[in-house]
Amino acid sequence: MKLSRLWQPQLPLFWIWVAVNLLSAACAWALRALPLTGAGFALVAVLALLNALLGMLLMWQLLRHEPNCSKDS
Repeated sequence: MKLSRLWQPQLPLFWIWVAVNLLSAACAWALRALPLTGAGFALVAVLALLNALLGMLLMWQLLRHEPNCSKDS
């Protein structure tokens, strides 16, 4: 698998993946910086784990996607 397949800005899936990764960063910041109660901490932690799983699934889809290579001859 080529990691260069992750960089496909022409696909909406790529931008969703970028947004999910930004949300992961926001969750990590919230868990470390905000004084959350037990329930708030658990909610953000579950959201962060689900977000990480979604990010991995989107990354796998991007890696499996065949880029359209159309060359004029």
